[in-house]
Amino acid sequence: MNVTSKGRYALRVMVDLAQHPEDGFVSLKTVAERQGISMKYLEMIVGHLKKAELVESTRGKEGGYRLCRDAASYSVGEILHCIEDNLAPVSCIRDGSITCDHAELCLTIPMWKELDEITNKYLESITLADLLSGDKWKGT
Repeated sequence: MNVTSKGRYALRVMVDLAQHPEDGFVSLKTVAERQGISMKYLEMIVGHLKKAELVESTRGKEGGYRLCRDAASYSVGEILHCIEDNLAPVSCIRDGSITCDHAELCLTIPMWKELDEITNKYLESITLADLLSGDKWKGT
């Protein structure tokens, strides 16, 4: 699994919005400045987040973006999957399915499939609220 900068930045955007719910709609300029992400890159990322209905937006002077739901209802897996093309550990697995012509002969496929399932389960178990609090990792 390789999370690209788009995936990492998408998480940072979502965490930023989750940290500032009282701000209502937050401008991309504000998020870009706080996160050190270029506006052009950020526009592409929030486009994916909006299409996946993870954020909502409004135009105008008070326009910007905000989360559609409570931070505890977003999983890291949900966010990454709307941005990343494939999070599987190997290219022959896509969306949990085997896409390799040699799958019938490959003795490693079951291992890779299991690793993919473990990874997805873990990413789905972490919420934005978990990232905000950090409680899952305290004392480790």
